[in-house]
Amino acid sequence: MRKLINSTYVTLDGVIENPMWTSPYFDEEAMSLAGEQTEEADAMLMGRATYDGMSVAWPNMDESDPNTGAAYFNNVKKYVASTTLTNPTWNNTEVLQGDLVEAVRALKAQEGRSIIQYGFGSVTAQLIKAGLVDEVRFWIHPVLEGGPSLTAPLTDVKASFDLVDTRVHKSGVIVASYRPKTTA
Repeated sequence: MRKLINSTYVTLDGVIENPMWTSPYFDEEAMSLAGEQTEEADAMLMGRATYDGMSVAWPNMDESDPNTGAAYFNNVKKYVASTTLTNPTWNNTEVLQGDLVEAVRALKAQEGRSIIQYGFGSVTAQLIKAGLVDEVRFWIHPVLEGGPSLTAPLTDVKASFDLVDTRVHKSGVIVASYRPKTTA
């Protein structure tokens, strides 16, 4: 069974929106880890808001430059959880049909590598509640941004996780990886 891995950039005050604040911290260490993540995933899952942001940005980036990641993001198989998106324009994108939990369960049952999910909102909340998220990776950036916090859409989600890895980058970014607690 494929793993579903959520990878989310977050500030110290819990902001995930418009992550332009990551740019000063996207150094060689961050590029290496980002490359590891995309290497292990042959599909990407996102909600509508994440799709709207990424589908505008990535197609305009230079795919011939391996440092941008554009070749991966523009060509990887993408799945969007949305009830309103009907005609996605970003290359290799499919809108999930029907029940989100069942659709993702079916994706995870397919052959392939991991599925990477960026962003942390209502889609992630539903998938955590259903026990479908295998790992979350928070890229904690040493900045305060102000604005809505990532916890806002997760008011009814409760879950416990075990820390499985921590990487501290020279830039001050901490990548903390967690897996859902297993009951033994």
